[in-house]
Amino acid sequence: MNLFNRIFKIGQAEAHSAVNQFEDPIKMIEQGLRDLRLDLDKALHALAEVKALAIRSRNEAETERGRALDYENKAVLLLQKAHRQEMEAPEADRLATEALLKKTQHEAQATRATQEQQKFEASAQQLDQNVQQLKSTISQWDNELKTLKARVTVSTATKTINQQLAQLDSSGTVALLERMKDKVATEEALAESYGQIAQESKSIDQEIDKALGKDGSGQASADLQALKAKLGLG
Repeated sequence: MNLFNRIFKIGQAEAHSAVNQFEDPIKMIEQGLRDLRLDLDKALHALAEVKALAIRSRNEAETERGRALDYENKAVLLLQKAHRQEMEAPEADRLATEALLKKTQHEAQATRATQEQQKFEASAQQLDQNVQQLKSTISQWDNELKTLKARVTVSTATKTINQQLAQLDSSGTVALLERMKDKVATEEALAESYGQIAQESKSIDQEIDKALGKDGSGQASADLQALKAKLGLG
């Protein structure tokens, strides 16, 4: 497991220009995270196996120490039995010696198992540190990936908008808008001009009628007198 080389490889996905041209940094980071998770699974499996070996060695050491103690007790019982003259002293010594040899053998086995237990526990401790480091690295890059995805979304949208703004003049959009603005201003001026002309024409007609006494008040007075005469009110 080459953790730091893998992390460096992930870092290259964002920094190296060739990678930026030919690879998708987000996809590379996602692949890197998948690789790290596979490494984590392997590390957890190895950690479990080493811990199991340490437990087995510990149990073996305890068993061997128990057997050594049992043979020591047997040697004591043999000597005590000879002392009570319940058996021949030479035979008791011989058997007690054999028991003590067995005790020594089991003590050696217990020592060996204890040493193996210590080695396995040291290996398990190192593996556990690697596991914790992998978990921390995966968590860090998970957060980095979320941030990078957000940055890509923003940068893509910004790039699209900037490209559209940069192409506005070349596509004639701004020129079209300016022409429409000028056309509206021209139409407004033309409407105002026609209004002024209409007002001037109306004013001239009113002046002519006034000069000729056709303001309408004389005719209205004549009509009033005719109506009164018709009604016998005059």
